[in-house]
Amino acid sequence: MEISLATFLAAVAAMSAPVILAALGETLTEKAGVVNLSLDGAILLSAMAGFVVASSSASLPLGFAASAFTGCLVAAVLALIGVSLHQSQVAAGFALTFLCRDLAYFLGHPYARQQGPQLTTLPIPGLADLPFFGEVLFSHSLVVYASFLAIPCCLLFLYRSRWGLMLRCAGENPEACWARGIDPNRVRIAAVVAGGALVGLAGGAFSLAVKPGWGQPQGCEGIGWIALALVIFGGWKPLRVALGAYFFATLQLLGIHFQDAFPTVPAQIFQVAPFPLMIFTLILIHASRQSRGRLSRLLAGNAPKWLGRAYRRS
Repeated sequence: MEISLATFLAAVAAMSAPVILAALGETLTEKAGVVNLSLDGAILLSAMAGFVVASSSASLPLGFAASAFTGCLVAAVLALIGVSLHQSQVAAGFALTFLCRDLAYFLGHPYARQQGPQLTTLPIPGLADLPFFGEVLFSHSLVVYASFLAIPCCLLFLYRSRWGLMLRCAGENPEACWARGIDPNRVRIAAVVAGGALVGLAGGAFSLAVKPGWGQPQGCEGIGWIALALVIFGGWKPLRVALGAYFFATLQLLGIHFQDAFPTVPAQIFQVAPFPLMIFTLILIHASRQSRGRLSRLLAGNAPKWLGRAYRRS
């Protein structure tokens, strides 16, 4: 099946939207020094909650609000365990991701394979009629527009605002935060919950826009782990994290295209191919960072110094 470049790029933008939201949410969280490994389960639980609420209330805004609230709730539990109680963030994250996954399938079972509301496209008048760029950038749903806006907003927040400076300080040097009269643990908790809201919206974007409906499997399994990998891929820099999300969506779409082009090859191969390809790309990037060439400087990125470490006032 032949498709135009504009149609392909528009599909990349649509498929990458929830991945961008989840990856940027994790970027905010990790910039504050907290590792949230519950992403995959949180996305699933948020997708279920958003679809159930939207279906029951016939209201898409309430569905997205429920998704964001669910993401905040899961993140708040992680913050309580990993930040307030100073327990292992990694262990808490693993436990939460499996708990959320099982809860999503159990609580959402009565709503599986049911029809529900779906977010429609909202072309921007005037701009949607532009050749090429109109279809690529201005003929999407609100979720895609939100992913476009989230990238510069995240950049401005982290690097051009006082709150962003506090967040980065909590992840790099919490002692300096405390010396300035700022409680780094409060900043961390706020960052984790805010990042959780974006993760929750990513879940809602799947069940209400990108892959409407709920079922087992939902179709967004594994995306949380990809979002975690993208944060490392992007060197904890929002723009590069978003570019990684676009790259992953491109791999997914190529898999779908090749599935049509090679019907004799089992469809499962093309469905899972983007994941090992993404892992292989991460390995190449890690190897490039170990070298001393121009590419290594381009891909350079350092994790926050206090990433994954609990802060106790000395």
